[in-house]
Amino acid sequence: MSGQKVAVVTGANKGLGFAIVRGLCKNFEGDVILTARDEGRGKAAVAELEKEELHPKFHQLDISDHESVLRIKDFLEKNYGGIDILVNNAAIAYEFNSVLSPPIGQAAEEVCKINYFGTLDVCQELFPLLRPHARVCNVSSINCEFSLSEYSDELKAKVRKTDLTIDDITALVKQFVDAANKNQLKEQGFDSSPYGISKVGVSLMTILQQKELDAKGAEDIVVNACDVGLVATDMTGGAGMPIDQGATTPLYCCLLPPDIESPRGKFIMNKRVYDWLTACTTEATAS
Repeated sequence: MSGQKVAVVTGANKGLGFAIVRGLCKNFEGDVILTARDEGRGKAAVAELEKEELHPKFHQLDISDHESVLRIKDFLEKNYGGIDILVNNAAIAYEFNSVLSPPIGQAAEEVCKINYFGTLDVCQELFPLLRPHARVCNVSSINCEFSLSEYSDELKAKVRKTDLTIDDITALVKQFVDAANKNQLKEQGFDSSPYGISKVGVSLMTILQQKELDAKGAEDIVVNACDVGLVATDMTGGAGMPIDQGATTPLYCCLLPPDIESPRGKFIMNKRVYDWLTACTTEATAS
């Protein structure tokens, strides 16, 4: 077992995740693990970065497959004894109202399985490996605010509860999926975006994760969620800013200095704290 520092990035064979790996290889003193569902594509991504004289390592990871999550946990535990940076980037989306999109019920199941339930599973399995001063970045989206603004007052009140639990969040996401399958989203107070509810879940989860770590007395472990803006990836149909520009805020979250007081358990947009629950922006403490 090595004491070498290590960073893990999910969904990293292309797009934003690939750019985050590139940035960590340049700015993080430790091994960077590029993960992907497909081994061939993951290894090809590593080879591409090798051409830039960057040296990430590859490990297969499908966050929707619990056994795959357990395998990378075992690998990290045996080879590193812990984790210093975790970037939960893996996600999918369907083009809204596209003729190529699956029925809403199927889309809800597939999107939430990866974006929320897969991310939650990774966190539940890998958080025990987080070392003192570890940093976690949950890549979310401002879509969480857009979706919340369309929810019924009853659902908004649920989301904004001060005593919210992970079980409550999971129940809300499951309620959305069930309503989508029954074509009852509007009747139950939701909008029609599976991606939106998945990112509502991730953003809420982040708040609770920081609270739980602080309550346990974790030594300077910091978890934040972030929005990256419109980035030119497959998910956006190639529209938006270059991927390296999009990686700026996730890298900011990953490389926050030791013993930072803020941001912790926050939603970060353009390197600033953004309160998506009440829609206001404040300066983040770190430069």
